[in-house]
Amino acid sequence: MTKTQRVLSGVQPTGALHLGNWLGAIRNWVELQQTHETFVCVVDLHAITVKHDPKVLSKNTLNTAALYIACGMDPHKSSIFIQSQISAHSELCWLLNCLTPLNWMERMIQFKEKSLKQGDNVSIGLLDYPVLMAADILLYDADLVPVGEDQKQHLELARDIAHQRINARFSLDGNPILKVPKPLILKDGAKVMSLSDGLNKMSKSDPNTNSRITLLDTPEVVSKKIKRAKTDSHIGLQFDNKNRPEANNLLTLYSILSGKDRESVAKECAEMGWGKFKPLLTEATISSLQPIQSKYVELMKDPTELEKILSKGRKEAEVVAESTLRRVKSALGIKLRN
Repeated sequence: MTKTQRVLSGVQPTGALHLGNWLGAIRNWVELQQTHETFVCVVDLHAITVKHDPKVLSKNTLNTAALYIACGMDPHKSSIFIQSQISAHSELCWLLNCLTPLNWMERMIQFKEKSLKQGDNVSIGLLDYPVLMAADILLYDADLVPVGEDQKQHLELARDIAHQRINARFSLDGNPILKVPKPLILKDGAKVMSLSDGLNKMSKSDPNTNSRITLLDTPEVVSKKIKRAKTDSHIGLQFDNKNRPEANNLLTLYSILSGKDRESVAKECAEMGWGKFKPLLTEATISSLQPIQSKYVELMKDPTELEKILSKGRKEAEVVAESTLRRVKSALGIKLRN
């Protein structure tokens, strides 16, 4: 009998989750939990690598966990937990820090981009972010890690650390100490772009709130944001036209949210103007978000149940994480507690 493969993923609790988070990540996790052993965490330790409000972080951490479940993550099929509640994440990160060359970190693209914005205020945590991410992944002996284009480099770092810096140097019997994970490339159409710029991903950090639709936006707000979404002057909408990125993005959203395949949508909208199309997209978006919002409200009314789910997930994750941490410590010569 083939062993069920394990998947690990998570998102930061920085700002409200949006359509990009749901359609590009969480929706895939919901499918994966049917066929894989699935661990999903709220990666709150990553959220403090930049300036943050402690009260907002605490609130957003629970909100994010609740939205995981509202989007379809099943606590009976997946382990849902908060990263910082398992100390092995920080502990393994330190061990990996001591074995990861500095020049590996300095070439990370996201660090270069974010450090330019932060200037002299850039933190060591921002530089070290990918090592913590490697610890997150490697702790759970993940076979697969769902990644988008912007996270490929981080996963490659995790693979390099596991293979070159741990297994190759410290394995005495030929058996790997850490499992080297493989990327799980997300299916086509999962990359959701900004409503204000079809060439950039929808992002929580974009200062323009009209660039994204959050999972908790009211129907009125959704309608306003879609009305303001950037378009072009052409009549008739098209997929995959490099000169019309906004048309491709909005059509892709409509296809996913309406449940219609791309071919059907292409035919339906081939001669349609934006004035007729945007109400269709608005209706599909509001209809898709309604069950998520209802489930979210239900969960937040009963915080005790949410805490029970997170406690269960933490205990399940902790068993795996502690086992991996002990294995690494032992290999590095660190004396273990009896």
